[in-house]
Amino acid sequence: MDATLQDRLRQLVSSQLGVELDEVVGDARILDDLGADSLDVVELVMALEEAFDIVVPDEDVEAMQTIGDVESYLVGRVSV
Repeated sequence: MDATLQDRLRQLVSSQLGVELDEVVGDARILDDLGADSLDVVELVMALEEAFDIVVPDEDVEAMQTIGDVESYLVGRVSV
C-alpha cells in the first residue's frame, strides 16, 4: 500500500475514533481493539468516503473488520 495512503488512513482512523496513532495497526480490530461501536463505524465509513472520494456499499463495510481490511479495500479504489 502506498505509504501516503496508509498514513492518511491511519490519521483519519485515529482522529475519528479518538485513539492513539500507534494503536492503528494492520491487525487492529475496529470494534474490539479500537473500541468502535456501530455509530462509530458509520461515521468512520462516511469520513473514508469523503476523504478518499469513494462510495462504500454496506455489504463491503461488513467485510472490513481490521485496519488491514480497510487498507486492502482502499488499494485499487483510490487514486492518489
